[in-house]
Amino acid sequence: MSIPASPQPTDRAADRTGASVTDRLVEANERYAAAFKDPGMDARPVLEVAVVACMDARIDLHDALGLELGDCHTIRNAGGVVTDDIIRSLTISQRALGTRSVVLIHHTGCGLLSLTEDFRHELAAEVGQRPTWAVEAFKDLDEDVRQSMQRVRTSPFLLHTDDVRGFVFDVTTGLLREIDPQD
Repeated sequence: MSIPASPQPTDRAADRTGASVTDRLVEANERYAAAFKDPGMDARPVLEVAVVACMDARIDLHDALGLELGDCHTIRNAGGVVTDDIIRSLTISQRALGTRSVVLIHHTGCGLLSLTEDFRHELAAEVGQRPTWAVEAFKDLDEDVRQSMQRVRTSPFLLHTDDVRGFVFDVTTGLLREIDPQD
């Protein structure tokens, strides 16, 4: 499998004035900040939950889960897999900021279903340096959710591992399907 070429600019990526996506985001932030009022909350999530999910742009986690600003910590990466950096973030979330529950969300149509570790080898051949990270690709969504739950439950750094639940989000229906950790 070869590394996909970078996408070409589209009308969504740059408007007719030549503004970049980043320029558009900065302008949107200026409009946001003009009306912004400090909500007066701290970094501790009201619901004491951390949600780990894939970075896929089709998933609006707050809407999908009925969450409001301040309700949870949201931690995202490619695939929503539990890596060392996810454990790092969860550890800080629990030990410094009071979360007690962990929700893991993978999704249908994930790009990691079609990648392999060959991606790393091709990348190393292209740039002349081997990545220090694993792709963490998988072929079975349910099994990878179980593996992620197990990684959280067995981490010695986490204080709260009794309320860890895993789900698969269907990108065509918007529904969550819970994964039994024992299957």
